[in-house]
Amino acid sequence: MTPRTVTRGAPARRQAMLDYIIQAGSAQVDELAERFGVSRMTVHRDLDALSDQGMVNKQHGGVTTRSSSVFESNFALRSHIATREKQALARAALEEIASGEAVMLDDSTTAAELALLLPAREPLTVITNGLESIDRLKAASGIKLITLGGDYQPRFNATFGLLCEQTLANLRANVAVLSASAILGTTAYVQDPTVTQIKRAQMAAAERRILLVHSAKFGHGALHRLADLKEFDLVLIDESLAAEHRATLDEAEIRYRLIEA
Repeated sequence: MTPRTVTRGAPARRQAMLDYIIQAGSAQVDELAERFGVSRMTVHRDLDALSDQGMVNKQHGGVTTRSSSVFESNFALRSHIATREKQALARAALEEIASGEAVMLDDSTTAAELALLLPAREPLTVITNGLESIDRLKAASGIKLITLGGDYQPRFNATFGLLCEQTLANLRANVAVLSASAILGTTAYVQDPTVTQIKRAQMAAAERRILLVHSAKFGHGALHRLADLKEFDLVLIDESLAAEHRATLDEAEIRYRLIEA
């Protein structure tokens, strides 16, 4: 018998349903109805809502996750992708941070993994627009947490916009830790223009810049150019990076390190 997932209210049920679909890759309506203890009609309403938000792709009798660049920008999806590699990259990034520094974190799920580790470097000042990182650090007594205001975008679980950019213009961090959507050649790309703008502002507000990127992102492009990899003081990548991409980085003399996941 399929274990039943108990949730309270449609929003919580839909989030749990999305998490289940992301991990499974696809699901049938009857399967979801049994798992969440609701009717087929309720499942269809939930899937319609998730589909309208660009989260899933409804098919006859079932649903799949979307592989489009729009869906891959969603925080809920990204939080389930390459978790082991992100945690390894976060541990490596922590080695580059000293107590007493001001650290800038972007909205990425990889930066959120680093946020979990930062209390080990207390005291620290942490500046971020990512609500997941804020949530993970808010109870840390040795962390001075500076939150960047702006327009909240649920899809990224972060704030962006003019207010966020203006706040960044008045701050200076020792190090900024960021991620990117894709790496093509030696250029980092991001899919969303609003996200790209804030990431660039974060880079400009920091003395040192570290890029954390999963090897699977190499060889792909996205809509907006973020920066050349030479603009980063260090690029941390999991050790699964293909030899051809390593050769490209070596030829361009990019400062990078491969991390065992």
